[in-house]
Amino acid sequence: MPAVHCLTPETQIVLANASTRGKDFHDNRDAAETEFVELRNELIHLQTALYAEGRQKLLVVLQAMDAGGKDGTIRHTFKGVNPQGVRVTSFKKPSSEELAHDFLWRIHQAVPGRGMIGVFNRSHYEDVLVVRVDSILPEDIWRPRYETINNFEKHLVDTGTTVLKFFLHISKKEQKERFQDRLDEPDKHWKFDQDDLHKRAQWNDYQHAFEDMLNNCTTEHAPWYLIPGDQKWYRNLAIMRVMVATLKNMNPRYPEADDLSGVEID
Repeated sequence: MPAVHCLTPETQIVLANASTRGKDFHDNRDAAETEFVELRNELIHLQTALYAEGRQKLLVVLQAMDAGGKDGTIRHTFKGVNPQGVRVTSFKKPSSEELAHDFLWRIHQAVPGRGMIGVFNRSHYEDVLVVRVDSILPEDIWRPRYETINNFEKHLVDTGTTVLKFFLHISKKEQKERFQDRLDEPDKHWKFDQDDLHKRAQWNDYQHAFEDMLNNCTTEHAPWYLIPGDQKWYRNLAIMRVMVATLKNMNPRYPEADDLSGVEID
């Protein structure tokens, strides 16, 4: 299986058969990090053009197990990008107001506007993951949401939003090491929650839920990308390659300026 596997509706993914190791696909960390910096510089220029053009929209969705690298991906990938043109939304446990509406209500309010890049740290997919694994809702409620989500994303695409969805695939061993790192470093204690251990105990259930998410919600208009996540340097490069290639294909253009040849400044 290729390192950055863009899933197709015809493919049924089995996560246990998919490598989590970037080292299986790239053997030179220094070269990878050099390429990443070069691509990030391209991203900075492409984002500026996207913002100036003010017409197209890009939505980046990140899903992963706890400690899967969502925060790190955002921090490294968008370093140096103009914050005026990027909006990051972290979807945590829904509030009472959010629960009083349909599950996409809070999501729709956060989708990017024209000229913007929107980044979802977790997303609408929590409503087919957590509610399933923790038995918050019965299957006859959460399962139809796959189709609802596909229709929602199709609506976004039809109205000018390009959707990129990345599943950061880490191993259970790697998650343990990252949790231990948070426990060993006092400055990282804030990143650890006792509930993380509860969710770790549900590892297999979450893997099955993620598999169903990938298999049911990969469409021609919004496919999932499966990213090996154990090596952070490779994860960052893999995602950056896709984002830069996508933005190049979107081909944002600076708007034509007025003729300023006769303008003088006193």
